[in-house]
Amino acid sequence: MDVSPAAMVQAVVANQQADVAQKVQLAMLRKSMDMQGSAALSLLQGVTGALPLAESGSVGTNLNVLA
Repeated sequence: MDVSPAAMVQAVVANQQADVAQKVQLAMLRKSMDMQGSAALSLLQGVTGALPLAESGSVGTNLNVLA
């Protein structure tokens, strides 16, 4: 098997470019997951609090459940 130096250089450069692209994609994934996490946390913080039981009817008068 005969491998030319130019082909080896091209393979190394292509591998380095793929590595950089993968690192960028991973960084963007982490950033988007952090943004989703903070958005979910802010939604959950807005929902928590004392919710009163229903005063009439058959639903919500005995058990206060927050889904």
